[in-house]
Amino acid sequence: MTPLLRIGARGSKLSLKQTELTCAALAQHLGASAADLDIAPITTSGDRIQDRTLIESGGKGLFTKELDEALRDGRIDLAIHSLKDLPTLLPDDIVLACVPEREDPRDAFVSTAARTLQELPSGANIGTASLRRQAQILFTRPDLGVVVMRGNVDTRLRKLAAGEADATFLALAGLKRLGLEARATSLVDPQETPPAACQGAIAITARADDARSLALLRDFENVDARLEVEAERAFLGALDGSCRTPIAALARKHGDVLGFIGEALTPDGTARWRRTGEIMLGASALSDARTLGQALGHEIREEAGAALVTSDA
Repeated sequence: MTPLLRIGARGSKLSLKQTELTCAALAQHLGASAADLDIAPITTSGDRIQDRTLIESGGKGLFTKELDEALRDGRIDLAIHSLKDLPTLLPDDIVLACVPEREDPRDAFVSTAARTLQELPSGANIGTASLRRQAQILFTRPDLGVVVMRGNVDTRLRKLAAGEADATFLALAGLKRLGLEARATSLVDPQETPPAACQGAIAITARADDARSLALLRDFENVDARLEVEAERAFLGALDGSCRTPIAALARKHGDVLGFIGEALTPDGTARWRRTGEIMLGASALSDARTLGQALGHEIREEAGAALVTSDA
């Protein structure tokens, strides 16, 4: 039987779990069964690289290239991603078709040695492959060490238990989707240390000319989540955000107000530039959200000047 939709996703445990959850909600929305949506696991370049950081390997596009190709070839109708993995600029023929309801965007601190980052002893090592987390750690605690820790959630938890590091940070959304939220030692205050832009959000991408798939997704979108991620992606765009630039951002909608906090840092954590703001959303809410993120990003770029350009090189 021909499936209603063929959906591609990375083959990692977390990716497949969040894809299953998203497909179940989409099937219910469409009045179909989960069996009507066919999930096709696709191994990406980013999944094959486990011994070095994304910076050394080519950046965020490593997690999307093969899925984009599958969309173009017609092997799949939709692709489901962690939205924070999407490049700021998408190819002309691929669109961010839908943003479902967002999970908790906060980071979780996971450690066998301390309850919080502040309580770790001087000289302790934090395992991470995120340049953003590295910079935030070193800005807050320059007396700590940072070691590269790649791999899926289970792999990083095993490495932590094996003593390869004293602590790590993981997205709370991923832990919750895997039923592992109890592994969080504590949660990071996003006002003190914002998460990666779009953390906790899911992206559903499609071919720009695929009218049928786009129509099926039209009413599935979560309006609040879309406004938040549009502001965050506009902030990234204003800063020329890439995996070479440590950037954090979080927009949250409360009623008709969209609040925002964002920051950029040097990779070694010696400098940080931060902005906060809020806007009353009007009839052009999406445009308002993008304007807020873009304006704050431009302010940081102007203030940081060559220091931020150097860290982006």
